[in-house]
Amino acid sequence: MPYIKIDVTREGVTREQKQKLIAGVTDLITEVLDKDPKLTHVVIQEIELDDWGYAGEQVSVLREKGITAKKQ
Repeated sequence: MPYIKIDVTREGVTREQKQKLIAGVTDLITEVLDKDPKLTHVVIQEIELDDWGYAGEQVSVLREKGITAKKQ
């Protein structure tokens, strides 16, 4: 019974995006590990920007500085 947890910052991930993540990760686990998709659990947890740190800074502070995780 695979259990996959995805942590993302709370920055407007839509219901549709979450569904794509759940479906995509389930497909990947099915393909790579040959696991039954009906037994694969995916949890998406959204973390507040003040509660996530990177490079010694809160993500909320990094966003204020204009630093984002978006592809360039």
